Amino acid sequence: MSTNSTSIAKRIRSPDSRRSGKPRKRAEQERSQATRSTILEAALAEFAEKGFEAASIRSIAERTGFQHPLLTYHYPTKDMLWRAVAEDTFARIRDEWDKRASQEANLSPLERLRAEYRALFRHTVEFPEFHRFMRQEASLDNPRLDWVAEAVLRPLIDRLLPQIKAAQTQGLLPRVEPILFHYMMVGLTAALSEFGPEMRVTRRLSADRPEVIEAYWKLVEDTVFGTKANGNAGNNYNSHDTDRATARKRKRRV
Repeated sequence: MSTNSTSIAKRIRSPDSRRSGKPRKRAEQERSQATRSTILEAALAEFAEKGFEAASIRSIAERTGFQHPLLTYHYPTKDMLWRAVAEDTFARIRDEWDKRASQEANLSPLERLRAEYRALFRHTVEFPEFHRFMRQEASLDNPRLDWVAEAVLRPLIDRLLPQIKAAQTQGLLPRVEPILFHYMMVGLTAALSEFGPEMRVTRRLSADRPEVIEAYWKLVEDTVFGTKANGNAGNNYNSHDTDRATARKRKRRV
């Protein structure tokens, strides 16, 4: 069994809860929740690495250090486990947004978007398997993609698109189809985890170092939100008009 599997199992088998004096029923509920969380964490890694078809419940059990029947007790089928992983992943993101909502009540649409995409980025840093998990299922006519798009992704997108439109109306974001802006941002949140191994090989740069993480996201925010938020929204969006005006001036001088 791998060191990672052993460490996951130890987190569940810790005697702390037994010594805490909590009522037995509550302790059992907490232990059951901890077990499910560990299964979902291992399943995320398995599905991200192998894809749905090649992944197996038995292999996920080996990652956790649990017996196979314990996994099937909580998640009787592989499809149910895959859906639980997707729901859990996006629930974490949504909970983070909701937790910050009251603190950000007075933010402009642009600043709210900045905060929400930052939270998404932080999640991908903590769980680099997240986008690989989604990418494994990103093919047409895939029933899992159809399900996750309707059940999980749509509510999140419906939350973001009005803010994107509002920022566009204020001239703070490019006037493109809002969903294009959204998926551009999704790509940017994923880039560090996606290209981390390549960066390590090509430049000996560790994408998991805190200073690298901070520098990368500051670059994203400065590039996407920084100039716009400071009121210079029009400078970059009329570049074609500016080029044509400059050409006309040059022609008159000639």
